[in-house]
Amino acid sequence: MKAFADLYVELDGTTSSNAKLTAMQNYFAQAAPEDAAWAVYFLAGGRPRQWVPVRLLQELAIELSGLSPWLFEESYQAVGDLAETISLVLPETRHTSTDGLAVWIENKLLPLRGVPPRTLAKRLSALWAQLDRHSLMLCIKLITGSLRVGVSKLLVTRALAAMAGLDSKRVAQRLVGYTDLSNRPSAVSYLKLIAPEAPDEHAQRGGQPYPFFLAHALSQPVEQFEALLGPASDWQVEWKWDGIRAQVVKRDGGLWIWSRGEDLVTEHFPELDSLVHELPDGTVIDGEIVAWKTAQPDTRDAFDPQLSAFPAVQPFALLQQRIGRKILDRKILDKVPVVILAYDLLEWQGEDWRNQPQVIRRTQLDQLITACANPVLLASPVLTGEDWFDLARQREASRRLGVEGMMLKARNALYGVGRTKDMGVWWKWKVDPFSVDAVLIYAQQGHGRRASLYTDYTFAVWDGPPDASERALVPFAKAYSGLTDEEIRQVDSIVRKTTVEKFGPVSSVKPTLVFELGFEGIALSRRHKSGIAVRFPRMLRWRQDKSVEEADSLATLQDLLT
Repeated sequence: MKAFADLYVELDGTTSSNAKLTAMQNYFAQAAPEDAAWAVYFLAGGRPRQWVPVRLLQELAIELSGLSPWLFEESYQAVGDLAETISLVLPETRHTSTDGLAVWIENKLLPLRGVPPRTLAKRLSALWAQLDRHSLMLCIKLITGSLRVGVSKLLVTRALAAMAGLDSKRVAQRLVGYTDLSNRPSAVSYLKLIAPEAPDEHAQRGGQPYPFFLAHALSQPVEQFEALLGPASDWQVEWKWDGIRAQVVKRDGGLWIWSRGEDLVTEHFPELDSLVHELPDGTVIDGEIVAWKTAQPDTRDAFDPQLSAFPAVQPFALLQQRIGRKILDRKILDKVPVVILAYDLLEWQGEDWRNQPQVIRRTQLDQLITACANPVLLASPVLTGEDWFDLARQREASRRLGVEGMMLKARNALYGVGRTKDMGVWWKWKVDPFSVDAVLIYAQQGHGRRASLYTDYTFAVWDGPPDASERALVPFAKAYSGLTDEEIRQVDSIVRKTTVEKFGPVSSVKPTLVFELGFEGIALSRRHKSGIAVRFPRMLRWRQDKSVEEADSLATLQDLLT
């Protein structure tokens, strides 16, 4: 446990990728396999469910520290991180535990889930007394599922590959699905990650998917495309669907569906179960799961040759209604049926096809879908155009069709790992985001290195036009990204000077600041006071040229819905 805590401190204390890489290599070279297994899980983004209620942790910390509740709350707001706050307010103890990370997770922390509060308090007190300050902070972060250490999965992959003397692409493939909640890290699973390559490795994959190939953003004007990309005829062009990226894996008589986040989501999409009887063993398909108008779509009725799109595709907001549900009843299945729009074939007849050119993979995929003839498996249409300007004109229909723009895939591209260009290139040519000018009305301090600055903001628009006799600001979105460090410091100063009331960690401020907010999607929502929900809001720019009275209204947002 202490060795992993020391690694955490070392990683958290530097912004150098090389320093982080070295620190992880050193840790993995010395750690016991069972400890390294859990370290990989957490560093690669594994997020276990919360083991102990946060309120109980706070109450116990107040009791053990002797602080008044209000003073603990003030300390929490000043520090900005619960685990760090508790580690600072408790009396520092000497580290007495010699148990490794795996013992702590499996024998001490996992068993805490579901334990009655009184028993929990006693157990936690005894556990905390064995840890020094850094280890205690790490322990609480693990308990709450809030461990974030500033390393990417790619960096973890590189560290393991360098330590084991393997190709990083091989390690990346083995890591797929490693952080899924259904998998429990073990010494065996870790040793498989770093084992020498074996000739029969591919045959032992079971339901494991491949690492997803990711696209780069393309923001240059269309006039530069010919010089940048060459002729449009060299590219396979498709719509960029607004759904859930997924791989469908059919092997050994079983069917697995994996999301891009490498979560096993088979049970969430029972409509796709029928593919287990239609797809041949040794097939892996990459595509997008989308909400559909009818439970049994007919490709001939749904496909519009003129638009080269599927009018039956529904907004992501509708799909979102079933994503977070633990139980899918018949009502939600009937209301939000799904299909998968397939656009790539990664494995065929048990062979890895990722080193086949894009055009060959797509040709075989289309033949497979035709032969399969299952209404829940449809081919994502390939668009055609005389040149880039013709495609740009077609792209103007994106909003009307409910898509995010276009995907450009080099016809000779291989299927790579992550967002790389060494095996070919995919570009996402997205439409410009929706945008409105909104007023900052609430602010909250950030976390970690931003704990002392107000960085998380709530924005509002007017509920009436400028000439209305009375109108009020209605909150509709929260955002924390898009500003430079200098702009954040300036906004922080203004927030502190204009705060009129505080609600716990939230400061209500006098409306003086206007920002242009961008977002990818918009939908009606009963849960929000404004009646509007926006997707992926971010600050595009600080409108210091606009007064609060000139900010947009709800009518502007409502117009974007049409």
